[in-house]
Amino acid sequence: MSDRPVSSAVSIGGVLLRSPLIIASGTWPHEPEYWKDPICAFVGAACTKALTLHPREGNPGIRLWETPCGLLNSIGLQNPGIENFLRDDLPNISSGDVGVVANVAMESEEETAAVLSRLSVFEERFLAVELNISCPNVDAGGMAWGADPSLAARAVELARRCWKGPLWAKLTPQCGNIAEVARAAEAAGADALVVANTWLGMAMDPVSEKPVFSRKVAGLSGPAIFPLALRLVWEVSSAVQIPVIGCGGVSKTEDALSMMLAGASAVAVGTFHFSDLGCFRNIGRELLEHLAAKGYSSPMDLIGKGKK
Repeated sequence: MSDRPVSSAVSIGGVLLRSPLIIASGTWPHEPEYWKDPICAFVGAACTKALTLHPREGNPGIRLWETPCGLLNSIGLQNPGIENFLRDDLPNISSGDVGVVANVAMESEEETAAVLSRLSVFEERFLAVELNISCPNVDAGGMAWGADPSLAARAVELARRCWKGPLWAKLTPQCGNIAEVARAAEAAGADALVVANTWLGMAMDPVSEKPVFSRKVAGLSGPAIFPLALRLVWEVSSAVQIPVIGCGGVSKTEDALSMMLAGASAVAVGTFHFSDLGCFRNIGRELLEHLAAKGYSSPMDLIGKGKK
């Protein structure tokens, strides 16, 4: 064990985070107490729920369905719309102790440009924008933007014109070649890539003898997808030069370490905190203990080491 002080800070394309742990989009309340320490003491950044131009009620019917090792969700981008968010939510969450990342749902080009233009007025209150080109639970836009390299590039180019701050693109696993999509997003101006959103899954109700969800399919998250997400982090981080944020199924310190060894500069946690709100504190402390035991000075020493 080294006597050198250990820092938990990491840099994501010029954005300094006090910790490599990020709260994944769509999983965290916008109430102000959730954006303050001690709940967020070991959190580097928290992503908002997906934002759209107009308010959305989300999908009808059942939205959440537990699986043996995960969670199916079909929320449908429920959110108050950009103007209500800026008026009602932003003042509370931006005065907290953790940096805010605005998740912006890729709708039509006109709608997305309007959202980003409004966010730009408040740029100093955000660490970054996370462009969501990967939502599986809507009919228009959503993951269609992230399934094709040319469309992904078009979406990122649009965002880059409208938003001058740090820009992250959240990719979908539902594509033929995620490395090609990643390279296209990088070339179009993304500063970092979030890998990845949920996998498409399904549930059937034996009583009604019909699909559980109104849209038939839903997004699968939780520990079941961790090995799949880890492979994508390895693949994407090998294909691009910009930072990668690992996202998908992280539930313990070993998972976070594995993501970073595979090439992630930071790690997003979502579904697991539903069952353990203290997971950020536990993972954060154990991560620092691991770094100290190995003689590392920061999590940056781990990034991609599993490839060497």
